[in-house]
Amino acid sequence: MRRAGSCASAILRSIFTGVAVLFVLALCACDDTATGRAAETGAQPAKSEAPRNDPLPTGSGFDFYVLSLSWSPSYCAAEGAGADREQCSAGGPAGFIVHGLWPQFEKGYPANCASGEPARVPRQLASAMLDIMPSAGLVGYQWRKHGTCAGLSQEDYLATVRAAWNRVRIPPGIGGGTANPHTAEQAFLKANRGLPADGIAVTCDHRYLREVRICMTGDLEFRSCPAIDRQACRLNQVQVPAR
Repeated sequence: MRRAGSCASAILRSIFTGVAVLFVLALCACDDTATGRAAETGAQPAKSEAPRNDPLPTGSGFDFYVLSLSWSPSYCAAEGAGADREQCSAGGPAGFIVHGLWPQFEKGYPANCASGEPARVPRQLASAMLDIMPSAGLVGYQWRKHGTCAGLSQEDYLATVRAAWNRVRIPPGIGGGTANPHTAEQAFLKANRGLPADGIAVTCDHRYLREVRICMTGDLEFRSCPAIDRQACRLNQVQVPAR
């Protein structure tokens, strides 16, 4: 009886082992088939972790940045015939554009710094910025006055300008008629989580809403900047020309 039982157990183990082997082979076959389909369709295998972006270039020689966003229709209306024609042409961009990314000290700011980089921005670099800085002249001027003080190459400075632009969400509904500058500031605060109330200034001239200035660290995190905050427009109502 013991010998019969041992034989029966051996047979059962063989059966289970065979089933397990077949199951593993079936899984391998399915995996090969899926891989073949991916190769045929050009699909990429799923990755467990998204690739990281290149690190942001780190500037030096200043305390923080101010990203200045200009309401382009106000600039064009206020400057009239003296406005940059590339920016204010009939087919030009509308709405907010990047006026500049300005290195700042806690008090004051550096300008027109000595740099080992050329003063002129090559056409290829300037052209790549025209979707957010709609004038090659503006790109070149901002580089010479402010970019040279960031401790960065031309390419890295302009990459940082674009990264700063991408960091900010533009709230909808701005433009056309009149607006309270404080209301416009509140719209930016609501749209940009983490932006402190004393880290932004909406500026104006005697008539138009002109700029929104937002303070950022060297890593483009929002931060407080009381000196910039004090530059905010004091008028109750300003004109905001339509796009």
